[in-house]
Amino acid sequence: MDPLDRIEQTLETAIACAEQDSPRKLAAALRYAVFPGGARLRPKLCMSVAWACGADDWALAEGAGAAIELLHCASLVHDDLPCFDDADMRRGKLSLHRAFGEPLAVLAGDALIVMAFDALAVGAQNRPGRLGPLVRIVSQAGGAAGGIAAGQAWECEPQIDLSRYHCAKTGSLFAAATMAGAAAAGVPHEAWRNVGAYIGEAYQVADDIRDAVGDASVLGKPVGRDVALARPSACRELGLQGAIHRLDDLVDLAISAIPACSRAAELSGLIRQEAMRFLPEDIARLAA
Repeated sequence: MDPLDRIEQTLETAIACAEQDSPRKLAAALRYAVFPGGARLRPKLCMSVAWACGADDWALAEGAGAAIELLHCASLVHDDLPCFDDADMRRGKLSLHRAFGEPLAVLAGDALIVMAFDALAVGAQNRPGRLGPLVRIVSQAGGAAGGIAAGQAWECEPQIDLSRYHCAKTGSLFAAATMAGAAAAGVPHEAWRNVGAYIGEAYQVADDIRDAVGDASVLGKPVGRDVALARPSACRELGLQGAIHRLDDLVDLAISAIPACSRAAELSGLIRQEAMRFLPEDIARLAA
């Protein structure tokens, strides 16, 4: 089965389980937050690394990928709230708090975080010895010590180191994706941290570029938010061309950081191919 199909199926199972004994509106909000999804970059990366490392238990790799995607969906719900970005749109539709109200958006985001760990537990039933490291990887990616909670909190500080901000807000889940893929395959995972961290920082730089010069109707979310909210941005710090060059450098760094594995060459190609989709074609042409 295609990795994306595997992830969608695992996410559907997780949402269906949550819907069984949940208040109707909360159940609807959870499904709204997860489907239809975006590019599913993080779980696809997790699955690709597991494959490159010779995975022997796809249920565990799928559970790890789904856990990371559920955390990502939770972060989007919370990021859009009035106390943060106050965004009207996400993934081409109303943001969750606009569609369901702020109380249900907070609760749905919280529930998605908890569901992430349930997805891990379900996936690890046949490999319980690998669950501990995976729980640690996923929990740290979402936490206060360099995780997405820290990334959001940096926006509340008077001075921000752009790289630390990017590494926490975006890079942490990408680093978790590469490490979780390796851990799910039963191989040492720490060496995979930098691969995901570089990809995550590249994606955040691309997001800054899209916010600066992108089209909201194409991206499916508001643009110009970095300037409006005085947030740190690669474009503001490096200029547009500088940000585009930084993105390219980060992709090269990610590929060069791939540890020895049975399918390193194939994984390098997949990463470069996926990175080409970070920017819409009209923006990518600016780098030519």
